[in-house]
Amino acid sequence: MKKKLLSLVAVLFSAVLLVGCSSSSSQSKKTTTLKIGASAVPHAQILRHVAPQLKKEGVTLKITTFQDYVMPNKALANGELDANYFQHVPFLDQWNKENHGTLVNAGGVHLEPIAVFSKKVKKLQDLKKNATIIVSSNTPDYGRVLTLFKDAGLITIKKGVNITSANFSDIASNPRHLKFKHSYEPKLLPTIYKNGEGDAVVINANYAVQAGLDPRTDSIAIEKSSSPYVNIIATRKGDQNKPAIKKLVKALQSKSTQKWIYHHYKGAVLPVKNVK
Repeated sequence: MKKKLLSLVAVLFSAVLLVGCSSSSSQSKKTTTLKIGASAVPHAQILRHVAPQLKKEGVTLKITTFQDYVMPNKALANGELDANYFQHVPFLDQWNKENHGTLVNAGGVHLEPIAVFSKKVKKLQDLKKNATIIVSSNTPDYGRVLTLFKDAGLITIKKGVNITSANFSDIASNPRHLKFKHSYEPKLLPTIYKNGEGDAVVINANYAVQAGLDPRTDSIAIEKSSSPYVNIIATRKGDQNKPAIKKLVKALQSKSTQKWIYHHYKGAVLPVKNVK
């Protein structure tokens, strides 16, 4: 009888241990789901590239793609998303200012060099007097556009103007009387260019690549890699310190991912870190 009692106790003890181990194991395998909004190209593609790595680290990405620059920040501010990946810091700063927002930069990932495309001329300096330059309505990009034309010697900027917040009214001299038309949605610019409208069209790299254009070889001028317009992961204030967000940024900034970005997009999308 004593032996049977001891045997029963041993069985019960083993069962308790198994339940404890099972509970501990299930807790260790618990995952965090991050809802992240992104532009289709290249942002969502890059996120899908790091998703398997993050899943091993307990972070599952739920990616929602957007075709505009308006909804991703609204969705993030409203709590529909945990983070988004589509914008640069000047854009984020302006959005916060206009919407009384508190979204923050959790880390830079890549640069999409903005570029000028033309079916009329082979070089930016070849533009004739009164040429029409078609630009998007995205005002945070105006400084990038102006820098391209300033560096080509076609315009000068008023002294004391911060180029990242510059507007076309900040042009000091424009000897060729170039006409900058800036009332177009960014996503429409590749079609406008392909239709031959204007003398030159300035297109963001994500929309250019998505439309089958290579900013390096198809453009007549392209932004320098030293540009401050790096695309970032944005979150609500305070969330940038959450473990899952930190894991996401670390995965995107890792040497292997940065190298993949450079080679996958053949230099049309540049990693934030100088890896090749």
